[in-house]
Amino acid sequence: MKLWSGRFAKDTDALVDQLNESISFDQRLYREDIQGSLAHARMLGDCGIISLEDVAAITEGLNGILRDIEAGEVEFTTDNEDIHMNIEALLTARIGDAGKRLHTARSRNDQVALDFRMYVRGEIPVVVGQLLELEKVLCRQARQYQSAVMPGYTHLQRAQPISFAQHLMAYAQMFARDVTRLEDCAKRLNVCPLGSGALAGTTYPINRAQTAADLGFDGPMSNSLDGVSDRDYALELLSDLSILMMHLSRFAEEIILWCSWEFKFIELDDAYATGSSIMPQKKNPDVAELVRGKTGRVYGDLMSLLTVMKGLPLAYNKDMQEDKEPVFDALDTVEMCIPVFAAMLDTMTVRTENMRQAAGRGFINATDCADYLTKKGMPFRDAYTVTGRLVADCAAKGKTLEELTLEELREVSDLFAGDVYDALNLENCMALRNSYGGPARESVERQIALIEEFTAARRDV
Repeated sequence: MKLWSGRFAKDTDALVDQLNESISFDQRLYREDIQGSLAHARMLGDCGIISLEDVAAITEGLNGILRDIEAGEVEFTTDNEDIHMNIEALLTARIGDAGKRLHTARSRNDQVALDFRMYVRGEIPVVVGQLLELEKVLCRQARQYQSAVMPGYTHLQRAQPISFAQHLMAYAQMFARDVTRLEDCAKRLNVCPLGSGALAGTTYPINRAQTAADLGFDGPMSNSLDGVSDRDYALELLSDLSILMMHLSRFAEEIILWCSWEFKFIELDDAYATGSSIMPQKKNPDVAELVRGKTGRVYGDLMSLLTVMKGLPLAYNKDMQEDKEPVFDALDTVEMCIPVFAAMLDTMTVRTENMRQAAGRGFINATDCADYLTKKGMPFRDAYTVTGRLVADCAAKGKTLEELTLEELREVSDLFAGDVYDALNLENCMALRNSYGGPARESVERQIALIEEFTAARRDV
């Protein structure tokens, strides 16, 4: 018999039971459910709503259930629908009437709101910790390759010289923003819905501030309707995870390009690549491809919950049972992707000679040529036009700018002198770009230091 069956004259249809149950996925909330119930029981006892003897029996019973679940000795049943009713049924079977008193001044509506909020709060540090480890990998690799010149791209066309270290630190900045977004989400969600009841609070003299403090919240939610119906924190988490996966996907795309024979900027360790069933020469960047593909999965989780919530009137509606699987799936996906992606980056071989060779083609020092003329007194737009003519001439002759003789250069402008070759040298082009955030070694050193300080400030996560 179901715990809520009092007003019903017949059993629910088996298909309804199948549709209605959530224990198949919400059982992962067992720890949060028990923690919330322990705090609720203590508060009921302190407020004189149930006896201290009942509190002691409930506490002992719940702790025993927790031990048994973690030992794999509890089998949940769909007859009890969800994790809340499964645990309550187990508790009542073990301690009798005291177990039936636990649900006093509480509804499953505020109970699940509490459990889910606590679960999300507990998972955010896991993702943040993984991101911080990824940041450490990026900093290590960046320190090793601060002098490695590579072409920077716009429109996937070679544009200007940068260092491989600066390219890595661009992603480090993205992941740092992901960390702060998750931290902001954790701050906003840290209010307690317990005590909101089904939607309108309770007539019992409860102490919501006590349970909030007991469970590590900053305070109770100030509106009971909002308390049971808010899922903004879950949507915010899914949004943050979607942005995070977008960053991973962009990085994965570049890894895939860099691994190709057309680029050959890097080679992945054998442990983080796969082969072909028919083509023995293949070494496929499947880790990067799967991360790129799983990004769409996390986007789908966000859209799923947004769609569930978009038309719901206050307060709780059963639609909201569909909130958990998207969040569980997104967290599982992200927490699987970040560590393997970090390990892939940590073990890759960087082909600096191929990067430098690619940088030598594509006229990525053309801007520096125009700047050289500008510094000699020519208006920039004129210098731009002159350099464009030189690039066209080089393209026709199969030369680079630095391969032109001084005589050839002076044919288009007598401002060119012998020092132009220093200006066109790619290492110099990169070294002179020491503006804040640029690719010069000193600038990249500052960028690495900022990320190292960022991760060090969060070393206890």
